[in-house]
Amino acid sequence: MGMTGANEDDRRKRRPAAAGGASAPKSQTGNPPLERLTIASDFSASREIQKKIVESAVRAGYNSQCAFAIKLALEEAMINAIKHGNRLDPSKSVHLAWRITPERAEIFIEDEGTGFDRQGVPDPTADENIEKCSGRGILLIEAYMNSVAYDRGGRRVRMVKLNEPDVLPRRNG
Repeated sequence: MGMTGANEDDRRKRRPAAAGGASAPKSQTGNPPLERLTIASDFSASREIQKKIVESAVRAGYNSQCAFAIKLALEEAMINAIKHGNRLDPSKSVHLAWRITPERAEIFIEDEGTGFDRQGVPDPTADENIEKCSGRGILLIEAYMNSVAYDRGGRRVRMVKLNEPDVLPRRNG
């Protein structure tokens, strides 16, 4: 998923976000429609939707490692949307869309902020940033998800996690 053109971006911006019921039609691949929800720019509302999405993944058969990856990436992306995108502004919202199938989880999170340039984000592993208390969320998201893309000027992130087998050895006994 690349950057959208300005005209498409403007059309989408004017379209009201669904508040829980409206869904996109099934894709040509036969995937179920995206579930959509708009929440207040509030950490407690964020935790509730994170729990709902992770529970959907577990019900779809995701193992504990994949469910943990989704949980971690969701938490970091929601913090970024609320804190950095919307700047903790209670008059702004966070728009979510997700689709969980037994094969993959696809999640979109969009804030109402000014956006950001991913290439302009300092490397949190660089010597000058190593002791800073923040700046690792994007790195974690990109490490735990199979695919991460930013569009709409950096206001929206698309994250994909494939339902893969456990990679850590299981303990016997």
